[in-house]
Amino acid sequence: MLDANLQSQLKTYLERVTRPIQITAHADDGAKSQEMLELLQTLESLSDKISLQVLRDGQGRVPSFDLGTPGQDIHLTFAGLPMGHEFTSLVLALLQVGGHPSKATAELIEQVQNLEGEYRFETYFSLSCQNCPDVVQALNLAAVLNPRIQHVAIDGALFQDEVEQREIMSVPTVYLNGEVFDQGRMTLEQIVAKLDTNAGKRDAEKIAAKDAFDVLVVGGGPAGAAAAIYAARKGIRTGIAAERFGGQVLDTMAIENFISVKETEGPKLATALEQHVREYEVDIMNLQRATALVPAGEDGLVQVQLENGAVLKSRSVILSTGARWRQMNVPGEDQYRNKGVAYCPHCDGPLFKGKRVAVIGGGNSGVEAAIDLAGIVAHVTLLEFDSKLRADAVLQRKLFSLPNVDVITSALTSEVKGDGQKVTGLVYKDRNSEEFKSVDLEGIFVQIGLLPNSEWLKGTIELTPRGEIIVDARGETSLPGIFAAGDVTTVPYKQIVIAVGEGAKASLSAFDHLIRSSAPA
Repeated sequence: MLDANLQSQLKTYLERVTRPIQITAHADDGAKSQEMLELLQTLESLSDKISLQVLRDGQGRVPSFDLGTPGQDIHLTFAGLPMGHEFTSLVLALLQVGGHPSKATAELIEQVQNLEGEYRFETYFSLSCQNCPDVVQALNLAAVLNPRIQHVAIDGALFQDEVEQREIMSVPTVYLNGEVFDQGRMTLEQIVAKLDTNAGKRDAEKIAAKDAFDVLVVGGGPAGAAAAIYAARKGIRTGIAAERFGGQVLDTMAIENFISVKETEGPKLATALEQHVREYEVDIMNLQRATALVPAGEDGLVQVQLENGAVLKSRSVILSTGARWRQMNVPGEDQYRNKGVAYCPHCDGPLFKGKRVAVIGGGNSGVEAAIDLAGIVAHVTLLEFDSKLRADAVLQRKLFSLPNVDVITSALTSEVKGDGQKVTGLVYKDRNSEEFKSVDLEGIFVQIGLLPNSEWLKGTIELTPRGEIIVDARGETSLPGIFAAGDVTTVPYKQIVIAVGEGAKASLSAFDHLIRSSAPA
C-alpha cells in the first residue's frame, strides 16, 4: 500500500517519536479491514515504538483503529482508511501521540488543555476533500492535549449508512456530543473559540492592555501579511488584527500563478504567510473582527474598535480586509463550493481542462472569464440575468467569435446540481418563458462581482459606490495616517501576487508617513 520511497520517508518521521504508540484496530474479514490492517502492519514495521493489537469483537465502527500511549488518556480514532488527503492527518496523529510537540502556539495549547467539560467529536470526511484535513488534524491534536476531548475521524464513503441517517451532504461535517457543531474548514483556534465561552472576554482584556502600535494592520490575507513583514523589518512596533489569518486564500484550492511557486494550495500558502510573519516581532491577534475606525485625535493615535469591545490604537493603520466573492445564493452553491463551483477563473480554470463549464455573469469580469476559459476547457456556457450582456463591446466581439462558447441571456440561475461529490450541472429559469431548463457540466464559475469587506468603514473613509477603499499610487486613503492595500481597495486585478505587492507598498508608505510626521518642525 505504501511504496518503498514513502515508507522510507515515514520511517524518518517516526524517528521523532519519544514514547510508545499503541494502535488498537477493530476489524472483520472484509476487504477494507484487510487494507487497513496492511497499512497498520506496515506502520508497526517502521518503528520499534509502535505496537499493534487487532480486535475482532464487533465493537464500534469496523474498520477503525485507536491511537494511544501507555500512561496517557487519549481518545483518538480513525474510522476507515486515512489515505488520500488524510494520510498527512495520520502521520501527524502518530507523531503527536508519540510525544512529538505540535507547532501550535503555547498559548493555544494551554487554552485547549484548560477546556472543561466533556467533548465527543465526530468528523465526517472524504478522502478527496481538501478542506477536511485541517479539521481532522485540529481535533486530533485537541484529543492528544486534553483527555476530556474525544475525536473520531470518519470516512463517509465507508460508513454510508451513517451519512444517510444523518443526512450529511457536505464534508467536513463535525458533530459534538451527537449534534451538528459546524461544517467546512476550521482551525483549532476557531474551534476553541467556539468552545471557550470566556475566550472573547479574556481576549478583549488582553487587547485593551496593549500599548499603541506604530503600524497596525487590519486583515491577515496576502496584503496584510506583506504589510506586517515590511513594517516589522523597519524595527517599529507592529500589530496585525485578522478576522481569519490567511483570508480568502484559505478558500482557494489550486494556485499556479504565484510567481516562483510552480503550484500550491491556498491553505498551504496561508500557513507559509503566517509562518513568515511569525519570524518577526509582530503582535498577531487572530479571530478579531474590526467594527469601527476612529481617525486620530489630538494624541495622534488612530483607533480600531473590535467586535469583542476592545480598542486598538496606532500611529498609523493599514487596512487590508480583502473582499469576498458575491454569491448566487441558490441551492447547491455552498455544498459544491470547491467541488465544481469556483470563483476565480485565473486560479482554477486550468483544473477544468477539456471539461464543460458555465460562467455566471455577463459583465466585464464574466465575459473575460469566458474568453480565458474557452482556451482551456471543452465548452463554455455563459449565463446572464439581463436581456443583454453588459461587458464592453470589444470583449463581446471577442466572445462571440469563439466557436466553443454559448451565451444565454435572461437566465436566472436557480440551482446547482451534483452527485454528492462534484457538480454535474445547473438549473436556470428562462425569464422570457418562465420555463426551467438544465445544463450538464462539470464546473461553474461565478463572476457576479466581489464584495469588499468594508461595511464597517462606511461614513468614516472615502469609498467608491461599490464599497472599495479609494487609494492613491502610494496606498494612501482619504484620512491621514491610514493606508489600504489588496482586494478591499480600488486597485484593479484582484490577484494574490498583486495584493502582496500592494501590502508592501502601503507599509513603506506608512513608514514614510511616520518619519515625516515625527520630524521636528
